[in-house]
Amino acid sequence: MPTLSLSEPRQPLHTAILLINLGSPDAPQRRAVRRYLREFLSDPRVLECSSLLGRALLRWAIAPLLACIRARTSSAQYASIWTTEGAPLRVHSARQAAALAARLLCDGHRVRVESAMRYGAQNIRVKLQQLHRDGIERVLLLPMYPQYSAAATASAFDAAFAACTRMRNPPEVRTIRHYADFPPYIAACAQRIRDDWVLRGRPDFASGDRLLLSFHGLPQAMIERGDPYGAQCRRTAALLAQALDLSEADWQIGFQSRFGPARWLQPYTTSRFKTLGAAKTRRVDVFCPGFTADCLETLEEIDLRARDIFLRAGGGVYRRIACVNDSSAFIDALAALAVQHINGWETLDLS
Repeated sequence: MPTLSLSEPRQPLHTAILLINLGSPDAPQRRAVRRYLREFLSDPRVLECSSLLGRALLRWAIAPLLACIRARTSSAQYASIWTTEGAPLRVHSARQAAALAARLLCDGHRVRVESAMRYGAQNIRVKLQQLHRDGIERVLLLPMYPQYSAAATASAFDAAFAACTRMRNPPEVRTIRHYADFPPYIAACAQRIRDDWVLRGRPDFASGDRLLLSFHGLPQAMIERGDPYGAQCRRTAALLAQALDLSEADWQIGFQSRFGPARWLQPYTTSRFKTLGAAKTRRVDVFCPGFTADCLETLEEIDLRARDIFLRAGGGVYRRIACVNDSSAFIDALAALAVQHINGWETLDLS
């Protein structure tokens, strides 16, 4: 390994890694949440619509209406998890970027690492424009979605490529579609769960305790059109259970965050909790392998609302296990993934 000083680089950086996540409103107030939801719901990848007329109706009529309807409830939900530093997702994303940059630097890779959001502030377009102005010539897009879906991963790529079309001399761009079965990612999730069990005690599976692995849901229609998301979630869950040496009876999978009347990926996480609670399950531990940073869906939906469903149904102890966030094992996994994909870009400092 080359000897590397941690002081300011002597030469300008030309390679960047952009960690991409969904985003958060600027504040937990209704106006900010409504603006954020309108942008999110206007994305034709989220509410799929192929015709020009349909897209126009989506942007100018359907999305504003849905944003108004959901803003009141959503703003209260965001308020319940907001921190003095701001939206948890942004806070964790910034920490992940800083930790990954430090980890790569220690390994001799001179790479700039930034976090960007698909919607709201610190968005992909703004970050790519800043990198372009700073002389970055190569960018690796690393979505913080381990499992691929068109609604999330492809939408992020859409935004990045759209930003590049506005540049006279855009950077070279590489993308990572998924890492649902990437061994270091599975190991990082397993380590997070083990660390929690060391701290709070391992479930007694022989006595009926259960581990629930909850993933974000997706409309079944998207799966039927060829989206591999559901299969990749099940692959991740199976590998994680294997890494934890669990039997089939010890764990379950669920899909959360469903909205609207359409049929989504099943089984639904809420149904799982109702059934487990009604069965008087002594203890349930919940981990969300599809979320790489704690956010509204894990801190409010899973830690508050889902907990209430389980307890009201008659369940016993409910424990949410934190996401991988900026844990050392996950940063190691991101570093291994990034190095694999920046191969040939001459990022190593050989001085």
